[in-house]
Amino acid sequence: MADLYTFEPVGVLHSPYREKFGIPRQPGLARHAHAELRLSPPYNHPDSVRGLESFSHVWLLFAFHHTAEQGWKPTVRPPRLGGNARVGVFASRSTFRPNPVGLSVAELLGVDTDHGVTLRLGGVDLLDGTPIFDIKPYIPFVDSQPQAIGGFVDGPPALLPVRWSAKARASVNARLARWPTLDALIEEVLAQDPRPAYQDDPAREYGVRLYDCNVRFIIADGVASVLDVCDDVPM
Repeated sequence: MADLYTFEPVGVLHSPYREKFGIPRQPGLARHAHAELRLSPPYNHPDSVRGLESFSHVWLLFAFHHTAEQGWKPTVRPPRLGGNARVGVFASRSTFRPNPVGLSVAELLGVDTDHGVTLRLGGVDLLDGTPIFDIKPYIPFVDSQPQAIGGFVDGPPALLPVRWSAKARASVNARLARWPTLDALIEEVLAQDPRPAYQDDPAREYGVRLYDCNVRFIIADGVASVLDVCDDVPM
């Protein structure tokens, strides 16, 4: 019988993403997605992060807590393949895994130790409230492999132009005092076309929940148009 292991989160990550829809499919694609990782006792002692500030990026080992109860699937349909072709779960980064564990890299913007320990991060692709199991420094000469082949996800996604209605622009401007990079984050998220690969209805209006906002948009003729940025209604 295989050994069983129990993992305890070392902290919880707080990000702009309030739901799975809209989260970039890889880390670093929305560099204005800022987050805070607050370590929990007893891991929130300043000694636990001594020296970490000298690194520019960190690896985060985390739990797919939102989808864990749905179990795993031997094959999945990656968005990069149009949402129809199937590959093995171990040939993907799908959330539906035998163990709901993920690995993500994030930019380390700062380490605060005045009250416990908080890591300020950028370019995250994790849901708000994600439990973090471990933190490791990113070491470029071993972690970066320029000669590596990316299979069916080789190369970055194509980006859509993003246009703003006058109403949406005025609404987001009114929120920049609280969320200074909100407009840039919205453009980064929508440029990557967060819709499911099988949906292409130019008349359909979508909503992405970022921070305390609901971003209403449509995508037609290869352009993402922001219609409004309104207050989010708690679910």
